[in-house]
Amino acid sequence: MNRQLRAYLVTTRTNDVAAQTLGREIAGWLEARGATATLREHRSDQAPPACMLPQGGWDAGLVLGGDGTFIGVARASLGQGLTLLGLNLGRVGFLAEPAGDWPRRLEALLAGTYSLSRRICLSYEVERKGQAVCSGHAVNDLVVSRGELARLIRLLVLRDGERVGAMRSDGLIVSTPTGSTAYGFSAGGPLVHPEMEAVCLTPVCPFLNNFRPVVLPATGEFSVVVEEQAGEVRLSVDGQRSFALEPGDVLRVRRAVNDLILAETDGTSYFARLASKGFFTER
Repeated sequence: MNRQLRAYLVTTRTNDVAAQTLGREIAGWLEARGATATLREHRSDQAPPACMLPQGGWDAGLVLGGDGTFIGVARASLGQGLTLLGLNLGRVGFLAEPAGDWPRRLEALLAGTYSLSRRICLSYEVERKGQAVCSGHAVNDLVVSRGELARLIRLLVLRDGERVGAMRSDGLIVSTPTGSTAYGFSAGGPLVHPEMEAVCLTPVCPFLNNFRPVVLPATGEFSVVVEEQAGEVRLSVDGQRSFALEPGDVLRVRRAVNDLILAETDGTSYFARLASKGFFTER
């Protein structure tokens, strides 16, 4: 049995009336059972540090929305020790659990009968001419990619200073195991169990296919160097934030100091969840 969770930060999806209504209902339900709840709306249009969660001494965070809202809140909450549970109001719901029977799920949190899943995250920094110009965290992935024009970019990949390989491609995805079911999978990358301590490197449309998807231990530093470009190159963070890169820029990636901690209440296995979302099918 895990710790009983009694103080909650309830975050609702941006401009979502249904999520806000459910949030108020959940807050009242929790308070009627002797727990505390603070309501806030996720502001996806705010840039760091404004998007960071307020300090409040909560035990857990409830996220009412889809996977996008969950990832944004998870990224903002790293380092605060919050156990997160998502209640899905979106389309996919791979990270969040179904919201239809939320009282049963919250009863499990109050009673301590939930399970915990620890997920590694990534910290990153963009170095330009010896100076850091951008930094932060990613829950799913970091993507270095071309801009609007269909022109290949040349990238060099290193691990702890050792050359892994170079490519001319549409881009490169550096993902966590949690993010392996997202853009990385669509680009032909592997499915990796979310509790593994690993980093996935997946090229996007590499020319002559001379760089294969690879899974490496999440130790040391990964570097992606923008060697040349015929057009725009950008860094995308979890598909939610973007930063323009220049020739010679170096993206440095490490495992984040803090893991993401998820509460799970439905007992669904990893493989059953993959099957329910269409990753595994039978003829």
